[in-house]
Amino acid sequence: MSGFVELGCMSNFSFQEGASHADELFDRARAQRAQALGVCDRDSVSGLVRALEASRASGVRLVAGARLRFDAPVREAVPVELLLWPCELRGWANLCRLITDGHVQGRRAIGSLLTRADGLMAAVIPPPGVALAEQWFLETVEGLARLFGERLSMALVRQGLPDEWLRLRQACALAAHAGVPTLATNLPRYHDASRRELADVLTAVREGKPVSACGAALAPNHEAHLRGEAAMRALFDFAPEALDRSVQIARRCEGFSLEQVRWSYPRDCAPDGMSPLAHLRALTMQGAQERWPQGVPAAVAQRLEHELALIAELRYEPYFLTVHEIVAFARSRDILCQGRGAAANSAVCFCLGITAVDPDRMDTLFERFISRERDEPPDIDVDFEHERREEVIQWIYRRWGRHRAALTAEVIRWRGRSAVRDVGKAMGLTPEAVDRLAKQVDRHMADPREAGEPDAVGQSVLVQPLDALEARVLRMAAELEGFPRHLSQHVGGFVMSDGRLDEIVPVRPATMVDRTIIEWDKDDLEAMGLLKVDVLALGMLTCIRKCLDLVNEARPNPAAPALAFHSIPSEDPATYDMACRADTVGVFQIESRAQMSMLPRLKPRRFYDLVVQVAIVRPGPIQGDMVHPYLRRRAGLEAATYPDPRIERVLGRTLGVPLFQEQAMTLAVVAAGF
Repeated sequence: MSGFVELGCMSNFSFQEGASHADELFDRARAQRAQALGVCDRDSVSGLVRALEASRASGVRLVAGARLRFDAPVREAVPVELLLWPCELRGWANLCRLITDGHVQGRRAIGSLLTRADGLMAAVIPPPGVALAEQWFLETVEGLARLFGERLSMALVRQGLPDEWLRLRQACALAAHAGVPTLATNLPRYHDASRRELADVLTAVREGKPVSACGAALAPNHEAHLRGEAAMRALFDFAPEALDRSVQIARRCEGFSLEQVRWSYPRDCAPDGMSPLAHLRALTMQGAQERWPQGVPAAVAQRLEHELALIAELRYEPYFLTVHEIVAFARSRDILCQGRGAAANSAVCFCLGITAVDPDRMDTLFERFISRERDEPPDIDVDFEHERREEVIQWIYRRWGRHRAALTAEVIRWRGRSAVRDVGKAMGLTPEAVDRLAKQVDRHMADPREAGEPDAVGQSVLVQPLDALEARVLRMAAELEGFPRHLSQHVGGFVMSDGRLDEIVPVRPATMVDRTIIEWDKDDLEAMGLLKVDVLALGMLTCIRKCLDLVNEARPNPAAPALAFHSIPSEDPATYDMACRADTVGVFQIESRAQMSMLPRLKPRRFYDLVVQVAIVRPGPIQGDMVHPYLRRRAGLEAATYPDPRIERVLGRTLGVPLFQEQAMTLAVVAAGF
C-alpha cells in the first residue's frame, strides 16, 4: 500500500454538502495511484453501496466509514466530530446503531460510545473556532483515548485557514499529551478544486439563502479537494507519521468489507418444530385443495412441484411465508388485497392467496418471476385498499418490531428543472428569471449514471441563457443534475430481517408519523442481497370494497350469501357488452382514451381478451407493428402462421403475434436454446 490513504472523503450523499459522485472520487483516486479511499459521509452510510460499486469499477479499495457528530459533555461546547471506520463486522453493527440512535433521538450523546466502540477505528476532528487547550476538550480526548485505546487518532487538516498553524501545533501537543497518534486528512468535499463553486451552491441550498448571504458558512477557499500522496507529503512534511497512520488504519480496516454484511429473512415464519419449507409446502397444498376442490389438475401439480423445488434451492421460502402472513392478516381484517406483477406467474402465489391468476387458465412463465440463471431475488408487489393500507403497515411494525422491519428509502435527486431552480435562487437570480429558465427545461432526467448514459449529464438543462450569470447557473445546474438531494420513503417497500435490521443498515424516522425507513434505496437493496415486500396502495380496491358494500346492502334477500371479491362472476356477458361499446369510464386498466379507442376494435368477450387489450395498448407493441396484425387475425382477415410447431405452442393464444414478455422469454428457450 502507498504511503498515504485519504480516509475522510465526503460523497454527495453527505446531502447538500458533498459535491462529487462516488465514481468521480474513486476515478480521481485511481488517477492519483491510490490503493484505497475512505468515504465518510456525514451522519449517514446511505452512499456507501454506491461507493462500493465505484470501488469495484476503479480497483481502488473502499474503506467504509461515517462522520458523526456527538454532543460534548458540557452544554456550551460545540459538538465533537469523529471519523469512524469499522475494522470488523461487529464495528459495522455498532456504527449502524450509533447512526440509528442519533436519528431516532435527534441527538447523539458522546456517552453512547461506551457501548458502541468495539470494532471501530476512530479519529477526532478538532472543532473549529474552539481553543483546543480548553479543559472540556482535553477531557473529551482523554476519555476517548481510554475507550478506544490504540484505535483512536487525532485528525490533522491543512486547508489554508488563517489560524491553521496554531491549531495544528495545539492538536499535535494535545495528541502527544493523550498518547494519541496523529492522522493526516484533507476531509475532501469534492474530487477536484473546480467543484468549489458547486459546493458553495449546496451550502446556500442547505442554508436557505443566496450564496452572497451565507458568509462564514461558506468554505474560505477551494482546498477541500482530494489530494494525492505527493501533495499531502508536501503539506505534512512536519508530521510524516500522520501520513503513515492513514496506511495503518486502512490496513486495520481490511478486516471489514460491506460484502461481509449478511442478511437473512425472518425465520419465525413457521410453527415450532416445522421447517419453513415444510410449512410453505403444507400451506401451498392446502390452498391448492381449496382452489380445486374436485382435484388439482395434473399440469398444475407438476408446476407446483417445479416451483417449490426452485424456491427451496434458492432458499426463498421464508420470503413467500412472510408475504403470505401479511396477506392473511389483511384478509382477517376484511381488507381487500391483491398481488400483481411478475408474482402473478407463480402457481405457489396463487395457492397461497397472494395472487388471483389461475395457472390452469393462464399460460404463465414462473421463470419471469424467479430464475436460477438470472440470480435475481423475487419481488412480490401486493396492493391493498388505499384507505386501509396504514393498518397493514402498522401491523407489520408490531409483528416484527421496529428493530427488525422498516420501509425502504427513496433517493430524491435533482432533475433538470429542480436543479435550475435551486441553483438560480442560490446565485441570486430574480424569481422571474428562475421561472423562465426552469420552464425551458422540458425533460426530467433520472441519474444518468443509472441510465447508462454518462454523456447525457446535464442535457436537460441545455437552454439558451440571456446573460453571463444565467450561463453560470445553467452550467452548475448541469453539474448538479443527478445529485442526491435528500432521502425520502419508498411508496411501500418493506424490509424485514431475522435479527436486528438496525445492525445491518441504519434506521431513521420518516417524515410521516409512525414510520421508519432504512438508509438504502431499492437499488442498494438489490446490490446487498436484501429482499423487500412492496405493500402498496390502490384506490380501485377501495372502490371495489365500497361497491361490494353497496350491492350487499341492497340485495333483496338479506339471508342470501353476500357478494365477495372472489365470488364476482368472472365472465359476465353484459360486462363485456359494455366494454365493447367502450363504456369503461372509471374501469381500472381500460379507462384511458387509448384503451377506449381500442376496445370496439378488439371486442373482448372473455378475460384473456382483456389481458391482450391491456398489453397491446403500450409503446412496445405499437412501435413493433404488432397491433394491426393481431387485430386482422382476430377478425379473420388474415391467417395466423407459425414458422415452427414449437413457436405455435408459444404464440398460439395470441395468433402468432408476440405480445407478452413471457412469450419473448419462452421463445428464447424453445427457439434459441437458452
